[in-house]
Amino acid sequence: MFQKILIANRGEIALRVIRAAREMGIASVAVHSTADADAMHVRMADEAVCIGPAPSPQSYLNIAAIISAAEITGADAIHPGYGFLSENEAFAQALEDHGITFIGPTAEHIRVMGDKITAKDTMKDLGVPCVPGSDGGVASVEDALQVGQDAGYPVIIKATAGGGGRGMKVAKSAVDMETAFRTARSEGKANFGNDEVYIEKYLQTPRHIEIQVFGDGKGGAVHLGERDCSLQRRHQKVFEEAPGPCITPEERAAIGKVCADAVARINYIGAGTIEFLYENGEFYFIEMNTRLQVEHPVTEAIFGVDLVREQIRVAAGLGLSFTQDDLKINGHAIELRINAETFPAFAPRPGTITQYHAPGGLGVRMDSALYDGYRIPPHYDSLIAKLIVHGRDRTEALARLNRALGELIVDGVETTVPLFHHLLAEADIHTGDYTIHWLEKWLEREHGA
Repeated sequence: MFQKILIANRGEIALRVIRAAREMGIASVAVHSTADADAMHVRMADEAVCIGPAPSPQSYLNIAAIISAAEITGADAIHPGYGFLSENEAFAQALEDHGITFIGPTAEHIRVMGDKITAKDTMKDLGVPCVPGSDGGVASVEDALQVGQDAGYPVIIKATAGGGGRGMKVAKSAVDMETAFRTARSEGKANFGNDEVYIEKYLQTPRHIEIQVFGDGKGGAVHLGERDCSLQRRHQKVFEEAPGPCITPEERAAIGKVCADAVARINYIGAGTIEFLYENGEFYFIEMNTRLQVEHPVTEAIFGVDLVREQIRVAAGLGLSFTQDDLKINGHAIELRINAETFPAFAPRPGTITQYHAPGGLGVRMDSALYDGYRIPPHYDSLIAKLIVHGRDRTEALARLNRALGELIVDGVETTVPLFHHLLAEADIHTGDYTIHWLEKWLEREHGA
């Protein structure tokens, strides 16, 4: 087992890893920018190293500085969290070259799944169902028009290296294709340095369903059911739950086995999430995230497992502490992503926390790095907290969520908490009757956003 783990991240996810390591008797090292000198993860870790100034490219994305911090402190493994370098092939390879264990998949698996076209082709070969569309990249407007005609409009043009909703444009008809195609390529080039795009059928009323998988790197793998992440704004998730309210036990078992078998066949190691669009009882692969997801706590809640602990175990060569037969769903869990943003404009609002009180009680978990007097820096993502609740069923989980929201106090900055108060008053949320388009339509109708 590792003696010391460096966490190449910040905020709540860094705290999450520090806590798991401490329970396992493993020392932790926090890295931080100058802007995060007073951050909670810096305070809680056993050691801390400043790796650069506030801008991410000079600190949290600085591979050389992070490896130097690991070597200076004697860390024998690095956990990347999510975001930043968590899906960076070069980072994983550099750690291997320096004899430091990357707590995550291999550089090769990151590379394969990081390119959307390669990932789709790989999943097709592994028997995972995919959305109809282009076979590989599309290089010209003329080819794009042909794909649109063959697949049937509407279609969505996606940057192959894209993520977070960037480099994605919908063409509702052939008339829209040229503008959508050129815009997607332009955004892909600007955001990811790669203007290659591919095209898929744009489903009308899909839900976003993702399957949590875990591989031991030796041909063994399990799935931990699904999460429904359909409530999204501009392709950014805001409300996630497990199990999915629309998925039957038979569907869960079938698609879960497909996903577990797929990652087992490629000797995948660690946590991964295979994301699908789900419509009319059919699953269509869209991408695989080769890291821990922001929304992993809802899966932990219903299965009673610590996914970070399992990541560490598997990376250390110990294998998983459970089998597929051990995994039984218990109740229902929901997570809200709380951002330091205005509502309904969703403009970032960094600032100083004047008062913070986390809700508590049975079945309530608050993952956050906030404290009274903490100054939220303007340099990073606006996510400041995740509120997770667990109940015996979905009705109890929603009631518990409503109660916990009422207890939460975050003063000094504007947050997206009002959004969730509004959502919990909507009948569709209580019935689970929504698709990936529901939230944006609701925001436009109710708030003109």
